[in-house]
Amino acid sequence: MLIESVNLWAVAASLVLVAIAAALGWWMRLGITRRLVVAAARAGVQLSIVGLLLKGILTSPQAIWWAWAWVVAMVAITSVVARRRASQIPGGWVGALVLSTATCLAVIFGLAVLDYEPVTVVVIAGITIGNTLPSIVLGAKQLVKSLRDEAGKIEALLALGFDVGGVTRVAGAEIARTALIPQIERTNVVGLIALPGAMTGLLLAGADPVDAVLVQIIVMYLVLGSVAISVVATVVIGLRKSFTSDLRLLPLEYGD
Repeated sequence: MLIESVNLWAVAASLVLVAIAAALGWWMRLGITRRLVVAAARAGVQLSIVGLLLKGILTSPQAIWWAWAWVVAMVAITSVVARRRASQIPGGWVGALVLSTATCLAVIFGLAVLDYEPVTVVVIAGITIGNTLPSIVLGAKQLVKSLRDEAGKIEALLALGFDVGGVTRVAGAEIARTALIPQIERTNVVGLIALPGAMTGLLLAGADPVDAVLVQIIVMYLVLGSVAISVVATVVIGLRKSFTSDLRLLPLEYGD
């Protein structure tokens, strides 16, 4: 199998493209060389640590509990990263992440889509959270932009008698649609333009193509659903936290 030929030399050889890109960036003074090197180094170190931890977890008698502890850690770390990338938004990170992750895992194991095993818990949660983070950040940034640029429209809705729920439905619809565009477009072209990661990994590992496709379909549906849930939750929670108790926009500074 192809997977048997993968070793440290193969990993080092795969860095050739990164090295070429870094050299071009240095030669053309694009200012990307350091970022490329740091990103590649971080990815290698982080994935190596993850591999060692996974090996320890999966061989432990308490593997399932360690797997759930890993999920909690991923949610906590992602919440911190999301807050750092869009610090202006008035809350909603943890709620959106927990809701989407919990819903995804409940569907997977509650409906017996996949076997309830430690590795499945970690992998499915990781896929869900990893794909959810960019969409949550995008939704949060769109929300900040809307609160900043369309404050007059929102205040007009309040003056017309809309409550927070009504304003959320009107103002939040466009925000959510915009934030979901990248994920919806990726889903629309899957298999036509790009072969996604789960399917590619299984094929490289020697799995039957039909089995690889079925797993990828499951993953794509989970990702699409969890991203949509997380974006909606982020927008709704963020909007509701943007008003005072007497229905006035909070006097917050919404920067870029």
